[in-house]
Amino acid sequence: MNSLVESMVDAAWLDVAKKIERTSGRIGDTFPHVSVNGRYDDNELDWWTNGFWPGILWMVYEETKNPAYRQIAESCENKLDMPLHDFELLHHDVGFMWSLSSVASYKLTGNEVSKRRALTAASHLAGRFNNKGNFIRAWNGEGKEGWAIIDCLMNLPLLFWASETTGDPRFKHMAEAHVETVIREFLQEDGSVHHVVVFDPNTGLRIGELGGQGYSACSAWSRGAAWAVYGLTLAYGYTQNQRYLDKAIEVSQYVLENLPADAVPPWDFKAAEDQIWAKDSSAAACLASGLLEIAKYSQGEMAEYYHRSACDIMQSLYANYFSHDSDEEGLLHKATVSYPDNRHIEVPVIYGDYFFIEALLKLKGSQTLFW
Repeated sequence: MNSLVESMVDAAWLDVAKKIERTSGRIGDTFPHVSVNGRYDDNELDWWTNGFWPGILWMVYEETKNPAYRQIAESCENKLDMPLHDFELLHHDVGFMWSLSSVASYKLTGNEVSKRRALTAASHLAGRFNNKGNFIRAWNGEGKEGWAIIDCLMNLPLLFWASETTGDPRFKHMAEAHVETVIREFLQEDGSVHHVVVFDPNTGLRIGELGGQGYSACSAWSRGAAWAVYGLTLAYGYTQNQRYLDKAIEVSQYVLENLPADAVPPWDFKAAEDQIWAKDSSAAACLASGLLEIAKYSQGEMAEYYHRSACDIMQSLYANYFSHDSDEEGLLHKATVSYPDNRHIEVPVIYGDYFFIEALLKLKGSQTLFW
């Protein structure tokens, strides 16, 4: 890592630490998703992003050993018991929710209650597996029984972890089956990915694809590509299946070849000319963290290439998208939740902040991974 990158990492970490110290007291054990007029909102307990704030707190706690962060993270985790045990409102994103809260707690503190919570969440996720189509169902709701989405790759580490923790391979079998379905049905020839693929829930046969949060059914939603790069690489880390890493690299090459000059993608690489202006800094942060994982598993020049690509993204995020404003609780400006729904376009989002901190700490030398 060259001196310019080291300088960026040191400066960015100081700014992150200062901001989290300032905002953690106000946010407390609530569940932020997007920043509105400089303040993070607070969402219902079953909301899919509810693991990212405790995940941030656990990362910063590990780095600083400040007990206040641990206390807030544990309080968030306790609150999540309600959706965990009520069950009906749960969805495929239990991995996002409990990998970054309960698995994180268990890995850092050895808390057995946290382990049981995470294993319960893994069992719920396994219960969404459709063995006719070899996919994990995404959202709830009538008519969506056969829907699967690219985001779910990031939930699979909860299943892989559950198999490692219990010695029961069934969780891993489901995760691997879902990865194979993603490789077969979601990856497009040019390396981009579909957001939503629809299957007949009774036969498992593929019906078609939907645009979801992308511009169209066959476009290139940038955060979906980041989910694919990172999720496939995480699956490789658990299985050592070279095909998974190869496919992660395939998607990463599409993204890297299409990044604009500032290394931060538009919300969809194939969006219409009058819509491509909207950025998604959260996709860039997630991609950077995923590329650092690819670099970890690569050798020689290829390792240097992926590490350098991640550093380029992080330098641009810090220089051009990081909020130094004390009146803004979010770290990164210009993340886009869903352009097609006109929902939260170019605003700070909690998962963008999470992945920025995660990638930053990897560059600082952290070996801890909650996924």
